[in-house]
Amino acid sequence: MEQSWARTWWPALRRVVAGPDVPPVRPPLDRWPRPVRYASLLAVVGLFAATLAEETDRHLPQAVAILFATMTVAPLFTLPWRPLLAWRLTVVALCTCTFNAPPTQAWPWNPVLVVGSLLVLLVVAARVDRPLLVWVGLITMVPVVALVRPSNLAPVVLLLVALLVLGDLVRGNRAGRRALAEQTELSEREQERRAVLEERARIARELHDVVAHHMSMIAVQAETAPYRLADVPDGARAEFTAIAGSAREALTDMRRLLGVLRSESTGPQTAPQPGLADIPAMVDAAHRAGLPVTLDAPAPAAGMPAPVGLAAYRIAQEGLANAARHAPGAAVRVSVRAGPRVLTVRVENTAGPAGPAGTDRGAGHGLTGMRERALALGGTFAAGPLDGGGYAVDAALPYDGEGGDG
Repeated sequence: MEQSWARTWWPALRRVVAGPDVPPVRPPLDRWPRPVRYASLLAVVGLFAATLAEETDRHLPQAVAILFATMTVAPLFTLPWRPLLAWRLTVVALCTCTFNAPPTQAWPWNPVLVVGSLLVLLVVAARVDRPLLVWVGLITMVPVVALVRPSNLAPVVLLLVALLVLGDLVRGNRAGRRALAEQTELSEREQERRAVLEERARIARELHDVVAHHMSMIAVQAETAPYRLADVPDGARAEFTAIAGSAREALTDMRRLLGVLRSESTGPQTAPQPGLADIPAMVDAAHRAGLPVTLDAPAPAAGMPAPVGLAAYRIAQEGLANAARHAPGAAVRVSVRAGPRVLTVRVENTAGPAGPAGTDRGAGHGLTGMRERALALGGTFAAGPLDGGGYAVDAALPYDGEGGDG
């Protein structure tokens, strides 16, 4: 117990008395707008003049009155930069600025010092940790108990305690909101990271089905070539056998990798993966479902790689789903253009009857999936609102124009 006290309260006392100050929460006066700085300076000058007049009315020497007025406003001037220093100056002022107080006054300080001390105490209570706050309260009570009249002591003590408790509640609330904001940001980052990983695993599973088909064809053709071709030399026969074996090994490795990527709830998918040729049927199905969609897609180029066709289909599918979800009733246009080496996919919609589209598109993972599919092929992806109030997604999927089916 004694060690715990020494570790917690003794360092807190040392910091309160002569330790480093707490960093300012708000920017110092030199970063505030110029009118605010001028207004603050005028306020300090006005309080100094009021305090000087008050101390002069107590028939103090001019030098002492100026000193007391300076000690009264000094804590308010240093409060934005160094709250603990402002509190230390306040305690010194409470202990010294008590000469020639009127006998009818409840406390021996001028009103500016009283109000300023309460303000400094509230700000410090909202800025320091609880061990420091306890010492701040106890030390502040010393001049109060010693100099305030006994008949007025209880209300003053209750007021100080209330300010300390209020400041501690403000500090706890601020710390809780800051921790909640940090946790929310961390959760959002983790959710985005998880969405990217899940989408990449899904893309890998779909690409496995595409690549596995071609690898199987390679293996079958290599194995049957010696029987389909006449007079195959022994060296070529061995070469075909090696090609078939390598293709089979690649298929085995891909299946093992797929077993790692596939979740337990995802069973094997035996249906062929869609491609460019399936986009018109998807658009017709969306049109029959009530979505006003048009398709601008000339005949796909010959030899389009299957992964590119799959990515184009999924991007168009997700773009239609986003338009139906976030801009119901809006006109949608799907454009698929095959260049010499780049396939471009664009899905755009006008503003829906309920308002501009795209205002809630960050809630799901659709954009993440489309972006990952484009980047997986070395392409580019862009999405954003249009000037007319609609929304558009653009993807450029590169491919080898001279290649085969991929």
